[in-house]
Amino acid sequence: MEALATNNVWMMICTALVFFMHLGFAFLEIGLTRQKNTLNILFKNVFIICVGLLLYCLLGFNLMYPAGQIAGFIPDYFVDLFGLSSPVKDGALDLSYNEGYTYWTDFLFQGMFAATAATIVSGAVAERIKLGPFMIFTILYVGIIYPIVGSWQWGGGFLSTLGGENAGFHDFAGSTIVHSVGGWGALVAVYLLGSRIGKFSKDGKAQAIPGHNIPLAAAGVLILWLGWFGFNGGSVLSADPAGTSLVLVTTSLAAAAGGVAAFILSTLLYKNFDLTMFLNGILGGLVGITAGADLMSPTEAILIGIIAGAIIVLGVAFIDRLKLDDPVGAIAVHLICGIWGTLAVGIFGAKAGLAQLGYQLTGVGATAAFCVLFAFIFLFVLKKTVGIRVSKQEELEGLDMHEHGMNAYPDFRLNQH
Repeated sequence: MEALATNNVWMMICTALVFFMHLGFAFLEIGLTRQKNTLNILFKNVFIICVGLLLYCLLGFNLMYPAGQIAGFIPDYFVDLFGLSSPVKDGALDLSYNEGYTYWTDFLFQGMFAATAATIVSGAVAERIKLGPFMIFTILYVGIIYPIVGSWQWGGGFLSTLGGENAGFHDFAGSTIVHSVGGWGALVAVYLLGSRIGKFSKDGKAQAIPGHNIPLAAAGVLILWLGWFGFNGGSVLSADPAGTSLVLVTTSLAAAAGGVAAFILSTLLYKNFDLTMFLNGILGGLVGITAGADLMSPTEAILIGIIAGAIIVLGVAFIDRLKLDDPVGAIAVHLICGIWGTLAVGIFGAKAGLAQLGYQLTGVGATAAFCVLFAFIFLFVLKKTVGIRVSKQEELEGLDMHEHGMNAYPDFRLNQH
């Protein structure tokens, strides 16, 4: 009973830290975008956490952790699908879930992860998406797509059984299951939305559109780093001293290495010390280590972080060359580094090997196909029916006034453009 209480307290602390990450995402997004869209971004982030938790209660949790599965690929829709219910064992209420923490704690911890996937999309589509269609997409993506992909691995589905017992796809805390699920959705949304007015010149060159509050963006990244202690640390699913401390060490070292690598490479390429690249490099390192934080040595974590930091710099430039407009670098951070972190499990750490790399590639490919297909269907239907992009006038004047009827900073006359 004492172990249950200790594990449960640790899991609740980690739940609070993952919840705190949503403030970090909000700060990062508003900091890297323009003042005139601040309220719109804050509204989306508050909407995501509220609706995400409700959807996960009513549908997602049971969809992700079903009592049975059809062929291990599609969750069983006929077993207690709708509504969170109390667990019963031998005819009595059983809250000692897996003898590690309570059922309710598990639900809340996993629900925080579900909301994170949609928050990734929010930053990538900032400053030009209609609020209504975004909310509809969030409901569909968080309510259906994320739990199904999660069930393939964490719910005992086909990815967790690749290669038989003690093998299979490995994604400790969600480089693919959380981050690239959000990243694929972001990629499709950015493609269908098109770029912001003024992002690309007539000859196709990317133009910088500076964020209005870089100090807030920096605060957001540091909050996210702190929150990642809960994101990865809680994924140990206990307060085990050895496992938890290793995960926190590898997480922090990868983050630090990612930031340093990104700022050094960006300085060599662009001849200036770019704080935004530094910040996104930290996030890239965090995303990169998330799949294998429990398997890596400190040195391996640093190597994963260094490569993730380089990926950020090159990935942001690559996204620009494709003429895709991602105001906060979410695609490079969460999708590209999420793929890298997932594949790194087959290259570094305790499970490294060609067979494991094959399992990791299978997970990446299956997730990509599923998420791209359904994100495209959802957004394409919305685009052809209600439209997903605001008008030119609304975009130029700002979404705060047009969709919310107020300014985030009414007492300040700052540059709106």
